[in-house]
Amino acid sequence: MSTAKADLVLRGGKVFLGLGAGFTESVAIWGGRVIAHGSDSELESLIGTDTRVIELNGRLATPGLNDAHQHLMSVGLGLSEIDCKKDTRLQDMLQKVKEKAATAKPGEWIFGRGYDHFELDMKRHPFREELDQVAPNNPVYLKRTCGHMGVANSVALTAAGIDEGTAQPDGGHIESQNGKLTGLLQERAQEMITKVLSDHTIDALAEGVRAGQQHNLALGFTSVTDPGVGLRQGYDEWLAYQQLRRQGGFGLRMHLMPLAGASGWPDRAMDLGLMTGDGDEWLRVGPMKLFTDGSAGGKTAAMFNPYIGEPENLGIMIYEDQQLFDYVKDYHDRGYQVATHAIGDRAIEQILTAYELAIGNDVETQRNRRHRIEHCGFLNADQLARMQRIGVLPAPQSIFMYEFGDLYLDVLGEEVSAKAYPFRSFLDAGLYPSASSDAPVSSTNPFQNLYSMITRKTKRGTLIGGNEALTLEEALHCYSYCGAYGSFEEGIKGTLKQGQLGDITVFDRDLFAIEPGEILEASADLAIVGGEIMFDRQAEAA
Repeated sequence: MSTAKADLVLRGGKVFLGLGAGFTESVAIWGGRVIAHGSDSELESLIGTDTRVIELNGRLATPGLNDAHQHLMSVGLGLSEIDCKKDTRLQDMLQKVKEKAATAKPGEWIFGRGYDHFELDMKRHPFREELDQVAPNNPVYLKRTCGHMGVANSVALTAAGIDEGTAQPDGGHIESQNGKLTGLLQERAQEMITKVLSDHTIDALAEGVRAGQQHNLALGFTSVTDPGVGLRQGYDEWLAYQQLRRQGGFGLRMHLMPLAGASGWPDRAMDLGLMTGDGDEWLRVGPMKLFTDGSAGGKTAAMFNPYIGEPENLGIMIYEDQQLFDYVKDYHDRGYQVATHAIGDRAIEQILTAYELAIGNDVETQRNRRHRIEHCGFLNADQLARMQRIGVLPAPQSIFMYEFGDLYLDVLGEEVSAKAYPFRSFLDAGLYPSASSDAPVSSTNPFQNLYSMITRKTKRGTLIGGNEALTLEEALHCYSYCGAYGSFEEGIKGTLKQGQLGDITVFDRDLFAIEPGEILEASADLAIVGGEIMFDRQAEAA
């Protein structure tokens, strides 16, 4: 054991070192990395006069939580937008828009996010006319919780140049009923709105990143992957991340996926020489990010079988086959990891075929490219076997089962829903399923995610596909090591073994000593990044 005195020692609790590595009482950090772990008595010699000692008092400490798929900038910026997440009455949501419009300048955009029309009392999206009534002088755009569709009022539609004669865009849909626009825009139709928005300054975007980081640290996260930098404002978003990093404003480790394909800035990334893996332990370039379909809850995820009650609806495919194949082959040949949003089995089939064509016959050499399928919600056994054969990683969200599981039963049925987001199958296949939230689509709350992973229960208590449940050790493994593996960083983080980064989450209780339902009531007391305390709920390190 090293004779150096530690900078930080956590002792007197339960320290989870990682799946298969067991538990200890104490862990010591020096120079930003773990130098030792063991019993309290074994680490006593590492405590010097300048060592900061945190008494765990029976609490659980784990490798730092890693949200492997979260739109962090959007989370941060969204803190100042209308929150429709908990709305169950359409009128309440409209009232929020009215109140926002009362304080907004004429012509100023009003944004909201988070409503689920299936949860609203009217069981539908708001109509543009209803938004017109509460905000006649302001463009309004409200995004459904999934982010794959939203509703605009008439002022916003006019600003975007959308009327009854506008052609349907590729990979998107503009809804009309009885020849009149409803205001609903799906998938790439939303780009017509984003193109006319007033740009945020780089400073404002950077402030969104800072706010998003602080929000995540307070939940116990130490790392986050932003899967689609550029969705809101293109290359400016990359510049904002860089600016905040240069200013020393990072408290959270970030892994960034440049938005690629027809809607992104891949050429700019290539011109700048940004390659997967570039950067440092605080800010690293991830894979090129593509989209293939929508969301299951919004009934735009591309499925082989139709949604219940809609025999013609198989979802929306963003790209034609050859177009997607060409994008993937190009990025693959240039040396990039590729990560692709695919939720429905038809979309998963398309991207798996693209990966297979790109890899070709050189499977053994290419397995470690670690191409990813983001979400990977509804797949069949053959697709799972193909993922295993070529080493494609899933990045699923168990929290979708918690928040939307009951909706899946309604729109897809019990048999399909029971196999959704199959963490157990992924883990048993050796595919390193990383845990994540996809916030702001779902809540950033890690405890809802952990609860769902170990129980397969929805927020209403419905059990769906219990055979896909994990143990708590496995769930924490997915929330730490698997996320690190997906970004080629398992050598430096994801466990608390000696030599790993000193990234630690301390919970307010021992999660292993309570009933699963009590996990929903838990919180994070400390977020430690590189041995530095970045969040301290109880000011115990003061």
